[in-house]
Amino acid sequence: MKIVIAGGGKVGETLCRELSLENNDVVLIEKKQWRLERVISKTDITGLAGNAASYETQVEADVGACDIFIAVTPEDEINIIAAIIAKKLGATYTIARVRNPEYANHMGFMREGLGITMMINPELEAAKDIAKVIRYPEALSVEQFANGRVNIVEINVSENSQLAHTYLSEFRHKFDNVNFCAISRDDFVFIPSGDTKIEENDHIFVTGGKKDLTKLYRKCGLEQRKLRSALIVGGGRVAHYLIDMLSEMRMEIKVIESNHRAAKELSYQYPRVVVIEGDGTDQEFLKEERIELYDTAISLTGVDEENILISLYALNQGAKKVITKVSRTDLLKLLDNAGLQSIITPKRLIANEIIRFVRSLNSDDGSNVEALFRIADNQVEAIQFRVPENSRVTHQCIQDLNMKNNLLIAYIVRNNELIFPSGKDRIESGDQVIITTTIKSLENVEDILV
Repeated sequence: MKIVIAGGGKVGETLCRELSLENNDVVLIEKKQWRLERVISKTDITGLAGNAASYETQVEADVGACDIFIAVTPEDEINIIAAIIAKKLGATYTIARVRNPEYANHMGFMREGLGITMMINPELEAAKDIAKVIRYPEALSVEQFANGRVNIVEINVSENSQLAHTYLSEFRHKFDNVNFCAISRDDFVFIPSGDTKIEENDHIFVTGGKKDLTKLYRKCGLEQRKLRSALIVGGGRVAHYLIDMLSEMRMEIKVIESNHRAAKELSYQYPRVVVIEGDGTDQEFLKEERIELYDTAISLTGVDEENILISLYALNQGAKKVITKVSRTDLLKLLDNAGLQSIITPKRLIANEIIRFVRSLNSDDGSNVEALFRIADNQVEAIQFRVPENSRVTHQCIQDLNMKNNLLIAYIVRNNELIFPSGKDRIESGDQVIITTTIKSLENVEDILV
């Protein structure tokens, strides 16, 4: 599949790397020559220097012959214009990153009136991810399938946890409707089996419905009370979207913003939110603002290192739930042992959404990748497939399917019924099947077979 990407920044570079690894022909348009050369040197792509919103540049990049055009430059207006030109030139599908909250309210018009296939907003997706984590305070991360009815939650197994030193087969007898679908142990990530033993400090990924997961939390001593207050450091775009979401959850919100103008605008826009102008990296200032009294502390400044330091201080002061925005993926591995709880990386959220879209187009058997998430530091994929008629995965018991290793059928949704699958269950046409695997690039449901 031929894909043209406009913009070689953080998101663009991630997309170039991920999509080229999935055997797509990727071309990058980047205005700055040095940035173009840097991305080309790191990835298996081609590119040209130029303005993505220029007709001549797009013709030179042969955009009219591409399957997908993705505009992720820093400027919303450039992305919108570039996507419109690409569609007029003949690009089959067009995707534009639009970050400004003023444009977010008109995405329906942009799709229908301007012919843009998909609008993506990293800041909005990051805010949604943070809101999910706040709704499920027991979890470090949360991904949702089947319109929110099935969740994959990440849980840290502490030293005194009832989960430690227990075999998964024992838990499956106690909790019929939850599935342990991945474990991250030290630097190793794997799909567990019944004879896998949970160890202290494991990060386990559990699949189930909300009621079943609540039962698991309660019986294992993990249940937490609802979070009712939030301290947000950084009043940028993510904060704008998040304030709206937390307000709907009736949370008490305080925002710390260092920029005078931004703080004033936030205070005017959200009269019920306490907005304080100040330096969120100043520990004495945070102490004065009584950071320890808030149920959750959320670091959303534009500097990763500042966010990390703020979160570490919040943990030290006893904050119950700490959420950190980190944009640079090269920092994530360094933070494994830092003790931080939930880390949000906006560009990864967007990359995963676009990869899901590309995979659904690549499928040749009519099955549809309806949802795709990457968990366990991007080492495990959780994918929701819609099973087409006459698929080879139907008409026999799951235990009789010749499936690949390192793969687990975590859940089945059939006619709105949640099915925790056993070996004797069968997959049927029309089912939504949720699979977790360390195998990358599954494009259709039959790819689970040997």
